[in-house]
Amino acid sequence: MDKIRIIGGTPLYGQIKISGAKNAALPLISASLLTDAPLVLKNLPDLADVRTFKSLLNHLGVDIVFKHDVDGDHAGALRAHSIQSTEAPYDQVRKMRASVLVLGPLVARAGRAKVSLPGGCAIGSRPIDMHLKGLEHMGADISLEDGYVVVEARNGLRGADYTFPGITVTGTENLLMAATLAKGTTRLMNAAREPEISDLAHCLVAMGAKIDGIGTSTLTIEGRDRLGGTTHSVLPDRIETGTYTMAVALTGGEVELTETSLDLIPSVVPALESMGVHFEKTNRGFKVKRQSDRLKAIDIETEPYPGFPTDLQAQMTVLATMAEGASVITETIFENRFMHVPELMRMGADIRVRGNTAFVRGIPRLKGAPVMATDLRASVSLVIAGLAAEDETIINRVYHLDRGYEHIENKLSACGAHIERIHESAA
Repeated sequence: MDKIRIIGGTPLYGQIKISGAKNAALPLISASLLTDAPLVLKNLPDLADVRTFKSLLNHLGVDIVFKHDVDGDHAGALRAHSIQSTEAPYDQVRKMRASVLVLGPLVARAGRAKVSLPGGCAIGSRPIDMHLKGLEHMGADISLEDGYVVVEARNGLRGADYTFPGITVTGTENLLMAATLAKGTTRLMNAAREPEISDLAHCLVAMGAKIDGIGTSTLTIEGRDRLGGTTHSVLPDRIETGTYTMAVALTGGEVELTETSLDLIPSVVPALESMGVHFEKTNRGFKVKRQSDRLKAIDIETEPYPGFPTDLQAQMTVLATMAEGASVITETIFENRFMHVPELMRMGADIRVRGNTAFVRGIPRLKGAPVMATDLRASVSLVIAGLAAEDETIINRVYHLDRGYEHIENKLSACGAHIERIHESAA
């Protein structure tokens, strides 16, 4: 099992190109199930989760060819001539919760889906009840069989009004895709508003779907008999954007993040500015640098978009560990997302967790130590901590990193970080 070794204390200087968003790529790949025409996706991130999802889609009958395009970016050509299977097996779904995104497209096109209850990061319960209730409103029959959800709509789905009882990103994406092939008009209310959902909606429109209200909490979809193909470029990864921004904020230096935009992180920019971070827009993205020797403390609370992202909470907690003063970090999305805290405390951080809130008292410097990654965002928070810490940090179980960060050690080392991947055979 690979490890990451970091010798901290070096400011970052240079450029980092932001990859396509993992959280946009996966639903876009699922959208290939809605049509027998070719779907070409550009700017796909080269990630373990994307490769895992490719394997699942291949099982369902989608022909997928990944390659590098003329610009050197990762691209995929997908075509589901026919649905070969309507079952997403446990061995596939257990690796990644986003596998549930095949549910809506399968029911919409094939009239049936049998999907194992999902897995993924161990950051708390993330039920799919809202997905299923929405499909029931659209005329589907739901049953549970030996750990599988079976959804059937033998006569096809029909348009319906459905109000999500809570904010769900994958639930919104699943029902949005399902509604594109339903009979009649569907209105999804209290829908999630994340940019990745809008990216999916724009791709579906290019495939022939009729969707109004993109970017708002009410989506109106007029069902079509069929969808066609298109070519679509995946939007930049806002979580990767925020992560590298925070890495520069903690280590010092100045880095230009390219192929991205400050508009993708609307709640993150003012939060970091209040801590003493400066941003400057450029033709290709933006530059980021810390304005003073130490960051200032901050109080934040995670919220659905456009609020502060839960996927950047662990990274912000690391910034608070070395900020001047006391910070309060409140997690409102997932109930078990402070598993990085014990590892940060091994590095000298002063953190106390009470319920869903972390109270962080900043110290001048973290100390390198052996630590263990527990989930995707926690693992990258340990990388940021290691970049700023004294001496050596060894991060174990970095397979989590490969699920969501494309070639992270290469991007950081190109900006001067002393970081390397240690393969098990060399450990």
